[in-house]
Amino acid sequence: MRLERLTNNKIKIFLTIDDLSDRGLTKEDIWKDSLKWHQLFHDMLEEASEEFDLEIIGSVAVEIFSLHAQGMVMIVTMIEQDEDEEQFDDGIIEMQVTVDGSEDILFEFENIDDVIQLAKRLLDAGIEGGSLHFMNDHYYLLMNGILPDETSKTVSLMAEYGVPSILSIHRLLEYGNEIMEERAVESLVHYFIK
Repeated sequence: MRLERLTNNKIKIFLTIDDLSDRGLTKEDIWKDSLKWHQLFHDMLEEASEEFDLEIIGSVAVEIFSLHAQGMVMIVTMIEQDEDEEQFDDGIIEMQVTVDGSEDILFEFENIDDVIQLAKRLLDAGIEGGSLHFMNDHYYLLMNGILPDETSKTVSLMAEYGVPSILSIHRLLEYGNEIMEERAVESLVHYFIK
């Protein structure tokens, strides 16, 4: 689990599939509103509270972005309360949950050599496509349109060379530099592998 403070009342929490399975959860448990999910959520809020020295009370808005096979990103916003409401607060946290799914797979890499080696492995496995981006001294490989039966293989190979990115795809497209718009896997192998 990775935590990032976005603003004074907003945090981002990234959970991998391994984080969920270590706690005996699946992404489907979120939709079921299970007791295990509520316990995980409260544990995450407690950890965020300690790490960022936040007092989390009252209502929170939770936006959940499923990253398909990678895991999920949650944006937690603490909702401002007026003083009257705070007087009657008994330590209960009320959640307002919004769920948004994405089929895109986005990984982050420290150097281009890792991306080139990954591209060769992907192409050898019959996986093509993708777009290559650069932002904040890191490379990003965005794989979209992957067939459902190839998703876990794609994520497994990408995880050998990089880490799942918690960066929003929209932010990357807006502020990053697009190096290869499409067919990045094939282009990297064509130009850099002899």
